[in-house]
Amino acid sequence: MVTTVLPYTDARTRALAGDGFDGVVRVVVGSMYGTGVLLFDGAAVLTAAHLFNQSTKFNSANVIFETLSGTQTIASSQVLTHPNYDTANSNNDLALVWLSQDAPTNAERYGIYRANNEIGQTITLVGYGIPGSGALGALSPFNERPVRLKANNQFDADVALLDKYMGEQSIWEAVNGKQLIADFDNGLAQNDALGLLIQKVGLGLGSAEGLISKGDSGGPAFIGNLVAGVASYTSRPSGLDAVPDINSLSDSSFGEIASWQRVSAYQQWIDQSLRTMYPNPPASQAAVQKTVTETNVGTTPVYFWVQFTGFRTDPKQIVSVDYATRSGTALAGQDFIATQGSLKIYPNEDHALILVEVIGDNIPEPDETFYLDVFNPVGGSFGPGVVQLTAVRTILNDDGIFGI
Repeated sequence: MVTTVLPYTDARTRALAGDGFDGVVRVVVGSMYGTGVLLFDGAAVLTAAHLFNQSTKFNSANVIFETLSGTQTIASSQVLTHPNYDTANSNNDLALVWLSQDAPTNAERYGIYRANNEIGQTITLVGYGIPGSGALGALSPFNERPVRLKANNQFDADVALLDKYMGEQSIWEAVNGKQLIADFDNGLAQNDALGLLIQKVGLGLGSAEGLISKGDSGGPAFIGNLVAGVASYTSRPSGLDAVPDINSLSDSSFGEIASWQRVSAYQQWIDQSLRTMYPNPPASQAAVQKTVTETNVGTTPVYFWVQFTGFRTDPKQIVSVDYATRSGTALAGQDFIATQGSLKIYPNEDHALILVEVIGDNIPEPDETFYLDVFNPVGGSFGPGVVQLTAVRTILNDDGIFGI
């Protein structure tokens, strides 16, 4: 990915192993590939539905990780495309890919962006698309091994605004609030696509600017370290008096636009889909295990049960808490994978689970503990004067007697 202002060989455009993007993966489906991102439970990758809807429909994939430990390919165990995926208009262009084995423990897991204030914010694009430059477009042919690149841009508008402006010329029937768009700016007004077409004026981010290209489908757009968008398509729209593209090709060059599925609009589908696939979840609060045996390899899930015992004045109300793991004698990154985020309890739910991955090893050590802090309740409270709840889990050593 990513066509950029700087050459793709420039270190500033590379998302190298260890740079914080090792959870951004290549998703190989049939004869083509796209990009995906490992989500916070460590078991599933979020990507684009259209990868699985080629001339032949596919329901499997290989997911390729590149970390400091090297390259690892993991087959999918299940693929779920959004039930309302609209091929013609690229609405609801999302898919979840579950892994058939544990993801590398040194691959980042990412939370999702849940606020609806994305427009105007700077985003970081990461992916395996065909490289190139804004001035010349994506390289063609490009016969080298795919490389993971990064660039910045800014969410400019909801795609429905462009759809409305284009009128009968529009190729979209976009669902309002579900897709976000950005253009590829070079600092010149004549190539400011969304400035010319919908008066969203912006001349770009200089040498940091970039756009998605072929192979970036399904790749993340981050706000901070949260997944705010999933790459869907590029286009070179024009108006009656404006042709902003720097050339006559659809090649991710200056003056073109791209669209991302707006992750915040799909958070319930993502959350509930992930939860249905949790391995061996407790069926009741009483069944929650407070201890977990670490095993020797991979990861083992341990659960925390968050119960809502209040009353919803509005049956559509969503209750939420924020949470974060905290090291005790068990250390984040060594004994368990740190996680933090916002847990939503949706309408018709009275509880939800938080999954934490415990890292296996074969080192004799004492039993160890870590904590989960829950705070910032929305739609309920912990009781008078209580601002935080804390739970503890114990990791049981299974590698012999410590010290002998």
